[in-house]
Amino acid sequence: MTFATLGLIEPLLRALETLGYQTPTPVQAQAIPAVLAGRDLMAAAQTGTGKTAGFAVPLLQLLTMEGPKVAANSARALILCPTRELAEQVHASVAEYAQNLPLTTYAVYGGVSINPQMMKLRKGVDILVATPGRLIDLFRQNALKLNQLQTLVLDEADRMLDLGFSEELANIYRMLPKKRQTLLFSATFSDDIRQLAGQMLNDPLSIEVSPRNVAANTVKQWVVPVDKKRKPELFVHLMRKGRWKQVLVFAKTRNGVDALVDKLQGLGINADGIHGDKPQATRQRALDRFKSSDVQILVATDVAARGLDIEDLPLVVNFDLPIVAEDYIHRIGRTGRAGNTGEAISLVCADEVNMLSAIEMLTRQTLARHMEQDFEPEHRVPDTDASGQVVKKPKKPKKPKSSGGGGKRNLGKWVDSGEVAPAEPSIKPVRKVPVFNTGPRKKK
Repeated sequence: MTFATLGLIEPLLRALETLGYQTPTPVQAQAIPAVLAGRDLMAAAQTGTGKTAGFAVPLLQLLTMEGPKVAANSARALILCPTRELAEQVHASVAEYAQNLPLTTYAVYGGVSINPQMMKLRKGVDILVATPGRLIDLFRQNALKLNQLQTLVLDEADRMLDLGFSEELANIYRMLPKKRQTLLFSATFSDDIRQLAGQMLNDPLSIEVSPRNVAANTVKQWVVPVDKKRKPELFVHLMRKGRWKQVLVFAKTRNGVDALVDKLQGLGINADGIHGDKPQATRQRALDRFKSSDVQILVATDVAARGLDIEDLPLVVNFDLPIVAEDYIHRIGRTGRAGNTGEAISLVCADEVNMLSAIEMLTRQTLARHMEQDFEPEHRVPDTDASGQVVKKPKKPKKPKSSGGGGKRNLGKWVDSGEVAPAEPSIKPVRKVPVFNTGPRKKK
């Protein structure tokens, strides 16, 4: 199969050839004809398999072949993304695909001044890539009208719910024309997303080109057990032992990112970090320096898990495991992309065992454990498997109570010195799914 057999027009075929696209990926082969046919679509595919081209290329063809010229302060197609980084990445791809077409594209997001964005929208754009919050700001200031909108694309919609955009999605839904095409693309689909799709999409075609919630098989994954306090020391040891040249590291919190970057820089290691508290310009500069290999180690929170596209990235390290198991798939999906191979190493301490168990159950695999000499944890990480079970070490029997009245009382539960107290169960954040009023209320 070729892109020509999918019915694409010559300017798009020329652009894809220039970019080195030879044959459609599985998601592209199924999605492109469906989008061209005007169908609503719900598509799931592993990260790095070409989802962006799967919706952007046919969307560009529809806008070229159909509809009136875009009006002032208007957009004919809207692509919603959860983060600034992803919005920039998607917009860059769309602009490349559209290089031979008479269409305009633009990206808007928060963290930068809104005034230049308002000025740019005065002439209207054919395709607008946006984060939910900034889109609503522009709409409320009358800088953007959506009555001309033909197509809505929700890219990584599950991540939008993870980041708390449920209310924004509900508000955006009310702003849109009822007659439109809606496309929902994501690497994974939670039950919440399937419920959302049932409310926003009209008789959608469902595409799943890979098993649900399975990590890419191009990524070699393993776990290194370690005590929490020794994670920075172990990371530096592994980096020097493996002579790592370019590593993307994920930490759970913004403070964790800053602390690790300070530690590495203090050792003379060229490192930088990105998280939500940093200005957009600072984040983009750090990312650009990492892509050009001016920075060896880039430490990030999950804000960057789906917005980074780094060519031939060899290694991802989970300094902390993610709270939401699905984010593990997106993190390690930054490597092993487009047919390349990669590695993903997770540094796991005893109080992360439930997160590890959730990841193994989600991905249907038990991650191999490699103990690093001189870093064996004092607090044992209990065994886990793909069934979601945590295998705890058997407890020693309690000592019999003394018949005498002496001794300490109310000792409560005790734990032997060679044993770890059971970790508290990991609680997945509750995500609100927007409920849309799609019709008049019935009279009682």
